[in-house]
Amino acid sequence: MELKERFEQAVADSKSLSEKPSNDTLLQLYALYKQSIEGDVHTDPPSNPFDFVNKAKYEAWSSLQGKTKENAMSEYVALVDKLKV
Repeated sequence: MELKERFEQAVADSKSLSEKPSNDTLLQLYALYKQSIEGDVHTDPPSNPFDFVNKAKYEAWSSLQGKTKENAMSEYVALVDKLKV
């Protein structure tokens, strides 16, 4: 199975995990997903200083700046596989 197919399967699997991952793990999944799909962050950070959720999501994604889409997909697949165990 090629990487894109494994990634798509991991995305589907992530929606039916037996336990809800921690917030840190959810942020990691979000950032890897966004990097896999869109590449480097291309939007401005949230302007509302009290928008903690979106600020955390933005920071998690921007921390992956420069990571290739393929590497992000591989890491996403590995993380979901680890969470399924």
